[in-house]
Parts: sequence; C-alpha cells; structure tokens
Amino acid sequence: MILPIRISIVAALAVAAGCAGTSPRSGSSVPGKVNETGVDALYARLEADGRRYEAGLAAARDGETERARTETLAALDDLRAASALCSRTPGCERDRFDSTFDRLLRLHVDGLVDAEPIADGGSVGDAPGEPVPGPGESSPVVAALPELERSITLLKGRELAEVIAVNSTVKAAIEQWLTQYRPNLVAAYVNYQYMRYRMWPEYHKAGLPEAVLFGIMAKESGGKVHAVSRSGASGPLQFMYATGLRFGMTTVDGFDQRFDPGLSARANAAYINEQLAALNNNLELVLAAYNGGEGRMRRLAGGSPSASFWDPKLYATLPVETRDYVPMVLAAAWLFLHPDRYNLEFPRIDGRPGEIVLKHPASINELTVCLGQSGGAPEGWFRTLRNLNPRFDPQQRQPPGTRLEVPVQLEAVYAASCETGPWRTLAGELRDAAVPARAVAAAARETARATARTQQRNYTVRKGDTLAAIARRTGCGTPGDIARANGIRPPHYAIRAGQTLQLPGCSSR
Repeated sequence: MILPIRISIVAALAVAAGCAGTSPRSGSSVPGKVNETGVDALYARLEADGRRYEAGLAAARDGETERARTETLAALDDLRAASALCSRTPGCERDRFDSTFDRLLRLHVDGLVDAEPIADGGSVGDAPGEPVPGPGESSPVVAALPELERSITLLKGRELAEVIAVNSTVKAAIEQWLTQYRPNLVAAYVNYQYMRYRMWPEYHKAGLPEAVLFGIMAKESGGKVHAVSRSGASGPLQFMYATGLRFGMTTVDGFDQRFDPGLSARANAAYINEQLAALNNNLELVLAAYNGGEGRMRRLAGGSPSASFWDPKLYATLPVETRDYVPMVLAAAWLFLHPDRYNLEFPRIDGRPGEIVLKHPASINELTVCLGQSGGAPEGWFRTLRNLNPRFDPQQRQPPGTRLEVPVQLEAVYAASCETGPWRTLAGELRDAAVPARAVAAAARETARATARTQQRNYTVRKGDTLAAIARRTGCGTPGDIARANGIRPPHYAIRAGQTLQLPGCSSR
C-alpha cells in the first residue's frame, strides 16, 4: 500500500512568501544593470527544481514515499532560495517564478495526502504569506452552508485555495479592493446576497464555485442588474448581445434577458464550463477568455496543457484590461472566501426571497419611498427592488394584483407602510409632484404644435385653383379655414389667378 503524503499549496508557494509583496507586478525585481550571469543561473535552477519536483511526484505515484518526500521538499527549498535571490538580482523576473509555481500547483496529484505541517509553519490550504485563520473564520456565506453544500469552494473537485495562486499581482488587486474599491466590494456583496437565491442555484447545478460567480459579478457590474457598458455588454455579468444569444438569452416582449440575474448566471456558468473544457481547467485562462475573447485565449494557450496566464510570454501578449481583469476577479473571489484574514467585514444580509402582491397601483419608486430603510437597508431598497424585478420600469405604476419579488422581511413592511397610512400617501404625493414637470413638457410640445398650426404662409392662386384644391394640395387647413382667413364669402368663394392667400395651419418653410 502506498503511504500517502501531501504537497500542500503553501509548500509550493512558500517560495514566494519570503519576498511576496516586495516586487512589482512584472519585470525585474531590482532596478540596475542586468546581472546576466546571475539571472541565467537562477533561471537554470528554476527549471531544474521544477523537473525535480515533478520527479518527486512521479516517485510518490510509484510508492517510493521517502524518495518522493526528499525530492519534492528539496526542490521546494531550493525554489524558495532561488526566488529570494531573484528578488535581489537586477534583471531577474519574479513572474517566471510565479509561472512555475502556478504550473506545479496545477499538476493533479491524486491521492497524495500529508498531515504534517510544512517547515515554514503553514498548514494545508493556507495561501503564502497570508494570516492563518482563527477558529471558525470564514466567509459568512460559507459559514452558513451545511457541510454537504460547500461546493462553494470547489472547482472541478479542487479547492479554490489550490487553484488561485495568491501571487504579487493578485495581492496588488486585493489591496485595490480593500482601499479605494472597498465600498464597491461591500455594495456588490449586499446586492449579490439579495439576488443569491436566483443566481447561486445555476452555478451549483453547473458544479462551479460560488466565489467565482461573485468575483466576476463584483468586477463586471457590482451587482447592478441594469448595468450597460460602453461596448454594449449588459446585465449583472455583462454579456454582449451575440454571446447572450449563444447561451439562450434573447429579447422577450421587449425585455432583454441579459438583465435577468438567474438567466445571466445560467449563461455564465455554461460559458465558464465550456471554456474550462477548452483551456485545461485553468481558471485564469478562462477568466481571460471571458474578458478578452475565447478565440484569442484558445490560440495562445488552448493547445498547451501547461500554459499559464502568469507566464511572461503569454501575459505580455494580452490587453492591459485583461491583465488587470483576471487578478481583480481572483482577488474578489478570494476575499469572498476569506474576509476575516484581511480586516474585511461583510454585513449580514437576510436574503431569503419573499413576494408582495400590490393592493393599489404603485411604481418601484413609490415602493422605495414608503418602504424607507425598514428591514435593515441603510441606503434604502431601490437597487434591490430593481434587481429582483428587472422587467419593470421603476417610474411606471403597476396595477393592483401585480406580484413583485422582494426580500422576505419586506412583506410585513409593505403591509404596514405601503398598503395604507402616511408613507403611502407621501409616496403618491411625491410621484404626483413630478407630474407637473412632465405636464409642462407635454404642454410645451402641444404649444409648439399649436403655434405651427396658427402660423400662416402665403400662396399665390394659379389658374384653375379652387379653395378645396388648395387645401388638399398644401395640407393647410380646410377650405372654410382658408376662406375665413382671407374674407372670402360664400356661396361662390370666388378667387382669381394671381391673388395672394394666407394659408392657416402651416409652419413656415
């Protein structure tokens, strides 16, 4: 029987821990004249250590446990030392080390399990350089799920902690989310929690991790269902129209289904699974395809099982937007799973679905006013009501009997504040207060039309003309209008050639 061992993610990435966060996103770690001899020697060590690590895994499969442990740990120790030296060597590219770490982590080592901690104090599942979680530390979403439902953290049977390499580029993205984009991240989390019952089941059925869904949504739209980009990508997951059609989203009764959170999540899950199959289950490459086009990624990496998004040769060919997009999605997904490690607190949201049936005509705007901030919404309910009812114009009153999806806590609030009482009256008054503005605009348009009608233009009578013929030819009023405007008397309504008539009901031309 093979004695099981484990090479954990922290072991493979511990090489980066000593100098993580000190190097730039790409290029040389240290400015100055390139030390070509030193750099070449480090790259040679990098390749040799990679081969040695793979040889150790092969030995483990063959049952040579001691040799496997010796080879893999020796390779990792030397990678650690070489990576640290690279960070001090002018001209040495740390991204090459990141690429090698990523490639080694993607080697599927089925059945290799080790309960022993790695020498640097990490434990199975930790990320390099990350604080070790305390008891019970986890995403509020993960903590709320029963054990059997925790496919939230799995991608094709592998923990996301083993898939997402928290390298310097992803760490830089984490910093962005935790600084200037922290409000955006928290708002995206709140928006998602109220839509979760519509979106998460589609990912769950597709066998995909919820954290990835959240990461994509946070970066794409922030959880705003009606978001539309300058390029025309629409919905919470920002599908282009043609791609939406390809995955079953069309326009029905004037409603663009890309704005439906459940349908967009279903389409997104189908797209991700399609691209995982084409790109060797490599999450970074799939995200790059989602942003930059699957055709480009298949040409660059589809035929290479060992292709890595972090490989400088591939990375450098991608648009800047895609280089930024992938780590931002990964960082949001990572923070979704591990907020407590980063002094991040997501609010607790009661996202259970509910429903209200309108007792009186009301618009989403009116409901937002009468619901106020009751039920735990410091910023009000407008965004949530819009997200859950994307087919409705928020200013358009819906008739009695219309069913609206709402968070369950709003069922009682609607009955208390929106069916009767002062807040319903206020909401109606505020809506009516907007009517004069619309009425003024309508009146202005009517005035312009009336002015045009009362404006007159001259017409010179030609031989054979009659008032009826003139009215018909010019479209300016009736024969009676022309007669009255020019003092022409019945019963003969006599006119003569060369006579100038004023034609009412015509704009000047």
